[in-house]
Amino acid sequence: MPDKKPLKRHKSLQPLSRDHHHGLLLAWKIRTGFKKGIEVNRIKTYADWFYTSHLVPHFKMEEAHVFSILADDHPLRIQALAEHKQIEALASKTTDLEHNLNLLADVLEKHIRFEERVLFPEIQSIASPEAMAHIDEIHYEQNLEENTSDEFWK
Repeated sequence: MPDKKPLKRHKSLQPLSRDHHHGLLLAWKIRTGFKKGIEVNRIKTYADWFYTSHLVPHFKMEEAHVFSILADDHPLRIQALAEHKQIEALASKTTDLEHNLNLLADVLEKHIRFEERVLFPEIQSIASPEAMAHIDEIHYEQNLEENTSDEFWK
């Protein structure tokens, strides 16, 4: 069996991969908060802040400039967009918070793994150099300014 090395992430997609790291940390923080018995509204407040401050701009960037490299009917593009909508729906839930926050953590982590392991390699394999240069030009590095008002996960 040939040794399959992971595809090196194109430099234009690296800032998005760094954003993904912070999304994985959100999932971890949610789970950690519940393991520590933190009151659900504290976790929800942080998740709402993170969603609005970081996930919304990240999703907009991906949808406008990265997913568009794939055809509208490409199954990976369809899946990515559907997962964004699912995450958005979970983030906006205001009832059954513990269940929905745990589900948000699971869905977000699964989605990020999908983008990193399946979607981005596919995009890298078919994108023109011009398309990747365009992503590089328009993507700003999103510096995470942590919300330290209630670090419930510590």
